[in-house]
Amino acid sequence: MLAVLSGPGGIGKTALALQWAHDVGDLFGDGQLYVDLAGFSGARPVLPEEALGLFLRGLGVPSREVPADLAEQAALYRSLTADKKLLVLLDNAHSAAQVRPLAPNSPSSAVLVTSRSRLTGLVAEGARLLDVGPLATSSALRLLAKVVGRRVDDEPDPAKALVRMCGGLPIAVRVAAARLATRPKWSVRKVLAELGDERRRLSVLSAPELSVQTTFDVSYRTLQPPAATLYRRLGLHPGQEFSASVAASVLDADDDPLTSLEELVDGNLVESVGEGRYRFHDLLRLHARNKAAAEDGAAGSERAVRRMVEWYLMGAMAADRVVTPHRRRLDYAFTTEPEDVPEFADRESALAWLEEERPNLVVCGRVASEKSWWELSWQLADVMWPLLLHKKHYRDRLEVDERGIEAGRRWGNAFAEWEMLKRFGMACTTLGRYDEARTSLEASAGLARSMADPRAVAAVREASALLQVARGDLEGAAVLFADLAVDYRGMAEDRGLGLTLINLGGVLPRLGRTDEAMAVLDEAEALLGGLVEPDPYNAARVVVARAEAHLLADRPAQAERAALDAVKAMDALGSSRGSADSHRLAARALERSGRVEEAAEHWALALRLYRGIDSSRAAEIAQRLERPGGDLEPPARDG
Repeated sequence: MLAVLSGPGGIGKTALALQWAHDVGDLFGDGQLYVDLAGFSGARPVLPEEALGLFLRGLGVPSREVPADLAEQAALYRSLTADKKLLVLLDNAHSAAQVRPLAPNSPSSAVLVTSRSRLTGLVAEGARLLDVGPLATSSALRLLAKVVGRRVDDEPDPAKALVRMCGGLPIAVRVAAARLATRPKWSVRKVLAELGDERRRLSVLSAPELSVQTTFDVSYRTLQPPAATLYRRLGLHPGQEFSASVAASVLDADDDPLTSLEELVDGNLVESVGEGRYRFHDLLRLHARNKAAAEDGAAGSERAVRRMVEWYLMGAMAADRVVTPHRRRLDYAFTTEPEDVPEFADRESALAWLEEERPNLVVCGRVASEKSWWELSWQLADVMWPLLLHKKHYRDRLEVDERGIEAGRRWGNAFAEWEMLKRFGMACTTLGRYDEARTSLEASAGLARSMADPRAVAAVREASALLQVARGDLEGAAVLFADLAVDYRGMAEDRGLGLTLINLGGVLPRLGRTDEAMAVLDEAEALLGGLVEPDPYNAARVVVARAEAHLLADRPAQAERAALDAVKAMDALGSSRGSADSHRLAARALERSGRVEEAAEHWALALRLYRGIDSSRAAEIAQRLERPGGDLEPPARDG
């Protein structure tokens, strides 16, 4: 058996190996052999012939009879171990070449290797790789209490926060514990406060003979220059996880990002968390950032951050153009043309990428605002629209829209500020925050008038009409939608007219004007179907509105057919809200037809989807399931 315990420096590989060797010692009747190969000690690694000489002497060979030649040493070692049952512990190995000659020639022996490298050469030859990860919070607390004692019980919450700030890294927990043990008058909260300053965290977690900083420095010094550069600059990455593709944005054109990234993974400086996805341990990220500050300087570090942020913007722009090709956009001049940006063949893959990178896109927007890159910050808010339209993510949306308002204002671009005020007003309408919605929409309307932009004026009026619908003023909303339809006809804006007719077709049945609604929806369908670039999402909204109209007119069979058609269309588009609304309508239609069990399936699907987007509809449906037979409330409009 040959096993490799691999993990970053300070993760506790040696302690784990020694404990295991102690626990299983009785299984190896011929004893144990141990050597520290000094692979990452900062000094020269132990040569295989030096380690073999040590082992041969441990096996009883007199020093004067130990061969000087490596090949002769290896042959003698194989002969001596052929029939033995040994446990060989090779600690702190640097490479596979350093390990191979030290494996005994016996099927009943075992070799356990520890290394900061993943030693892929050995794994390819059949060695078992065991990644050693950080301690769980409970285990880290036990390690802290072993040194500190009852202070951990006296301050349980600060103690938990302390070990979490150490990232479960045993060496960091031990340094923090030593700091408390040598300062008996200090509270756990005091050391926690020291670690709260990221700029000083690594220095606080470093002592003369037990240093997190030194441990990481040793690993860093083993890197090839391109990998060292990538390590420093990826440490500045705004989000927690990143893809291999973003690495290209911070390296020089001649450097191979994949080779350097694999070197970081093999050296356990970056963790692979999925196919093509990576992240840092929190303390390693701080170390990388400190290296960037020291070696790249403020200007170089800022340049690297901007390149990564712009990489995400370009990727999101590509996805946006696939998912929502019709909308108005503002151009952006990139400081450096991003490389290896994703391309999307269809809406599904574009939305999937936006969803996967959503946390990074949100954080990139924050970073751009913090650095006063206002145009870039606004673009990062704007480009989130297709994801927020289809997946909602209301908490993110409010933050993104508010940041977009500030960015547009600071940038001094009236169109940019108008757009975000409108979006924020629509989001507040959906969430029932009507006063905020009205204030935001009024400000947006003022900007639209100042720009003398009739399309912008019409768009805000439409958002205001939707607010009237939400507040129950259906008559007023119907009048405003009808007036807007006249305006759009005058502007020859077929798509805008189609969207307004969908909204009008949603209001009229609630006023008992179902036949008018059907005619309006038929026209909307024809307009959207005649666009040069298809608009499948809003075409599906027509079907949803038709199902709702049939249901309100007590035509459950027609409503069921339309709702099931809408389910298929919205599912294909990846629209969580659209699918939820369609399942809800299908459930009500089936209940009206007396097919309660089939209805229950659609209720359950609608509930899951509404919960997934944090919609208030989830609570309504949960209550509805507790008291079947309640009246239908039409789905809230998109916004």
